[in-house]
Amino acid sequence: MQTAEKTVAFYTLGCKLNFSETSTIARQFKEEGFSRVEFDERAADVYVINTCSVTDQADKKCRSIVNRALRFNPKAFVAVIGCYAQLKPTEIAAIPGVDVVLGASEKFNLVSYLESFEKREAASVHACEIKDVKSYNSAYSAADRTRTFLKVQDGCDYFCSFCTIPLARGRSRSDSTANVVRMANEIAAKGVKEVVLTGVNIGDFGKGTDETFYQLVQELDKVEGIERFRISSIEPNLLTDEIIRFVAQSNKFVPHFHIPLQSGSNTILKAMRRRYERELYAGRIQLIKELMPECCIGVDVIVGFPGETEEEFLQTYNFLNELNISYLHVFTYSERDNTTAVRVTEGVVPMTIRQQRNKMLTILSEKKRRKFYEENIGATATVLWEAERDGEFMHGFTHNYVKVKTAFAESLVNQTAQVSLSNIDADGVVSVELIEVVSA
Repeated sequence: MQTAEKTVAFYTLGCKLNFSETSTIARQFKEEGFSRVEFDERAADVYVINTCSVTDQADKKCRSIVNRALRFNPKAFVAVIGCYAQLKPTEIAAIPGVDVVLGASEKFNLVSYLESFEKREAASVHACEIKDVKSYNSAYSAADRTRTFLKVQDGCDYFCSFCTIPLARGRSRSDSTANVVRMANEIAAKGVKEVVLTGVNIGDFGKGTDETFYQLVQELDKVEGIERFRISSIEPNLLTDEIIRFVAQSNKFVPHFHIPLQSGSNTILKAMRRRYERELYAGRIQLIKELMPECCIGVDVIVGFPGETEEEFLQTYNFLNELNISYLHVFTYSERDNTTAVRVTEGVVPMTIRQQRNKMLTILSEKKRRKFYEENIGATATVLWEAERDGEFMHGFTHNYVKVKTAFAESLVNQTAQVSLSNIDADGVVSVELIEVVSA
């Protein structure tokens, strides 16, 4: 393959897991002699679009990005991969300008799959049945020197009634502890200070083997060179007391959890096929705050699920209002093909009501975040400074995920520093006073 002069650009939609996989595929292109360029920076020879299927806007978003790529270079080769590509491959293949569509297994073989990256008259589709997707592909992001998303698990066996992820990524499967530790050491050698563990259902790590997620975090805690590990979204029924207690005494795993709730109504949780009730969830939050009062806790919640009455929504609102949490990610329920929930015809919540409920919880989230930040004012904390510049300022996060800012200084990028949290500005970001740089 003659690729010495070729360039490739990537566009990633969706979750941290997608970003880790895009970065891994980008390294494959680099090994084949491609030079990576930013998507909006200049015309590329190849565009790779890694898609998401969480919302019902996937089709519109994908079309928009394809059109944007072709405006840069009408002759560019366009490959569409990811969850949406697995779920609706023929739909994507019909988008003018798309050359190849690769499903869940095939996306990691993009470079070797094709003999040439030349424009085609019609798109080809390579997507096997999701039940046949059984292999596991390791991945981690490497575009940001400060933070890396490290994939440890893929797929899901839960089949919640609203979710397409098991249909897009297949059954639950995971890496080995030894390989995750190996990659963590590889990441540490690149000078990265923070690693975020990611997957579809990371608490399910090791299913079918004699390994567990608890054992994994214990081994990662020993890795030299990484200053912080964060656990990304983890199901409340899989966030065990032993994991919480381990994080509470760890020097590397930070006090920050993101725990999906989805609803504060046990009736709705059952209809969603969630594997816990609100009482278990409240117990997890209580234990976390008992052991780590400064801990940041994020919550996913869905509004407007079929059958959700005004009373059940208010149960959710009041439950969240009373919980000692820090912020919300609020999702408006959207109908997804081939899910159980889409077949429900009674009690469908009008879109206007869904949007009103979303707005109420979004306002609650802003209040919760503000309160959490106010509780940290006056404290001394360690901040990891990021590279992105925002005018005259730069941003970073404390160990417990308070977003802070200070005057931009190149010497601070990817360094940890002791700071005093002074006040919250009009943008809801905490200003700080620098005490000393900890790492260099």
